[in-house]
Amino acid sequence: MSTVLSEREISDRLIAFIRERFLSGDPAGELDEDSPLLEWGILNSLNTALLVAHIRDEMGIDVAFETIDPRAFKSVRGLTSALLPHAAPA
Repeated sequence: MSTVLSEREISDRLIAFIRERFLSGDPAGELDEDSPLLEWGILNSLNTALLVAHIRDEMGIDVAFETIDPRAFKSVRGLTSALLPHAAPA
């Protein structure tokens, strides 16, 4: 990917994917950047693998996820912060 994604773009794309894929569109509009993804049961092992694939394949952010602190997966804000340094083209 040759485009640099901004923090807002990363966050918006993560929220859109999570809403559509795991929350049936989030009709109540409950998901935001600080929603507890693990506590709410949104991210389990399968969903996390799907999210990682989306980040790599659809967002073009190629990062070795074993280098990201697992606590980043607690919220979209945490994950966005962890991904941001990797969102620029090499």
